[in-house]
Amino acid sequence: MSTSRTHEALVDGQFGARANAYLTSAVHAQGADLQALAALVAGRSADRVLDLGCGGGHVSFNVAPHVRDVVAYDLSPDMLDVVGRAARERGLANVATRQGMAESLPFDDASFDCVLSRYSAHHWRDVDAGLREAARVLKPGGTAGFVDAVSPGPPLLDTYFQAIEVLRDPSHVRDYTRAEWERALAGAGLVVGATASYRVRLDFAVWIERMRTPKVQADAIRALQAAASESVTRHFAIETDGSFTIDVALFHATKPAA
Repeated sequence: MSTSRTHEALVDGQFGARANAYLTSAVHAQGADLQALAALVAGRSADRVLDLGCGGGHVSFNVAPHVRDVVAYDLSPDMLDVVGRAARERGLANVATRQGMAESLPFDDASFDCVLSRYSAHHWRDVDAGLREAARVLKPGGTAGFVDAVSPGPPLLDTYFQAIEVLRDPSHVRDYTRAEWERALAGAGLVVGATASYRVRLDFAVWIERMRTPKVQADAIRALQAAASESVTRHFAIETDGSFTIDVALFHATKPAA
């Protein structure tokens, strides 16, 4: 078996062909967490914003009306094509796209007033490097907001969650705990402020179809659900059709002023 495929190639392969599915995904296109991210830039019409790991572009679309300009940044060129086209269709002339890795941003130091990221970091090969890069391109006194699925923490729940995530999508790296997030943000030189918690229900059939998970892997997830202990079933609110509920958190951080 060849071992030459990089993680970045795997991510691009997983998401490039599914770009339109993420543009139209209800989970990604709406939510209290998305509204909270947009609220971070309300009234900041002079700001330049980086949407880091933009995916289907929903953060960019929601913040663009409030700020000077937005750079939608992602590893997948196909995803960026979809985002660019959707921005034009929505009349958002201040949204530009740029391709690259989270761990190596092609931007100057202190070039953004705000860095936002949603449902992206659990795919990053090196989350610490990605957060250091986010802090580097953020201006002193600037604002950062990160939203992602988070691990519940206890090993029993964590092992189950990581297992179903990687079965569904082999480009998954890790859903971090809240404590891991806070340590990583602090390690990147950011000051963690308010955090918010959400519970998000995932319809199993839609969740699987969005990633076009092969049947053998979808069946494995269902087998894990059937074999799970009562505490796992209760925490994730696993339903008879496989639908379940996850923990999501928003981390608001700032870069210390010079």
